[in-house]
Amino acid sequence: MKQPVAFIVAAIMVVIGLVWIFQGLNVIKGSFMTGNILWTFIGILVLLAAGGLFWWASRKPSTR
Repeated sequence: MKQPVAFIVAAIMVVIGLVWIFQGLNVIKGSFMTGNILWTFIGILVLLAAGGLFWWASRKPSTR
């Protein structure tokens, strides 16, 4: 397993991204982000970045 810290950071990013998406969609209440669609898009971007980090951390090293 390459870069175990990267997997942990990516997992935290997934949780944060999902919370922001659900707050933006007014599913989770109690924040200034609640009902603000901008946070849904920011959450989606964070999820995409987490996916890229997962992909990078799971790549096999080059044979150079």
